[in-house]
Amino acid sequence: MSSAAGAGFAQRGAAAVHDKIRGPIQRSDRMLAIIGGSGLTQLSNLAIVRREVVRTPYGEPSGALTYGSLCEEPVVFLARHGYGHTIPPHLVNYRANIWALKQADVSGIISVASVGSIRADLAPGTLVVPDQIIDYTWDRKSTFFEGGETPVKHVDFTHPYDPSLRQRLLLATAAVGELAVDGGVYAATQGPRLETAAEINRFERDGADVVGMTGMPEAVLARELELPYAALNVVVNYGAGRADSAAGIIFDDIETVLQTAMSRVRVILERLCQV
Repeated sequence: MSSAAGAGFAQRGAAAVHDKIRGPIQRSDRMLAIIGGSGLTQLSNLAIVRREVVRTPYGEPSGALTYGSLCEEPVVFLARHGYGHTIPPHLVNYRANIWALKQADVSGIISVASVGSIRADLAPGTLVVPDQIIDYTWDRKSTFFEGGETPVKHVDFTHPYDPSLRQRLLLATAAVGELAVDGGVYAATQGPRLETAAEINRFERDGADVVGMTGMPEAVLARELELPYAALNVVVNYGAGRADSAAGIIFDDIETVLQTAMSRVRVILERLCQV
């Protein structure tokens, strides 16, 4: 396919997808979407205005969209795994989630997710704002373009995370006195099981720094709908076979780290809305 033909397909594909997104909702250009993962099924500091149950051409999202404000700035929140944390990573309806947020006319998406550390210097409790992804998932609905009457859209995914939104995250983190690692490679695995020690070794050879189960296809679906997307990762454990996970993962320790870390994340998100 020539570059000109590809560009034509991309433009027509984008138009076809966007034509499907209708609705009377009018939102501020500054309204961010926050997708909360494990440990962040709700935002306790969110001043809630209302909740909205959404239907999409791809089924139901993980839950209702919660509209509110942080520091008087509009925010919409979605719990990735449902409010009871009942949806495993491989069964999350990523397409419905991203479509619903596009329909809500958000200006960008912040993904919050817990991860395991592959590197010795990324101890539990470390915050990471990754800049690259390696996708090891399989059999997930990873595109809005599956044939039929909608032309294919070939998206550029060289840099999977939006640079501007990443910078805002880093500035907000520093503004509240926290430290976050600027950059890193996120390895997206299928789940819901954790990885073997051999798999962690492989990911390290491939160049990955952290490992999680939800980064894909979430990031690429946002790119297809032209939604800026960035991630704030919370390291909750060392990967299998590493450091204190050498003999196995201690889940009680993960819960302890999550509780402490997510309180820090809430403060960062509140500051982010002012950046």
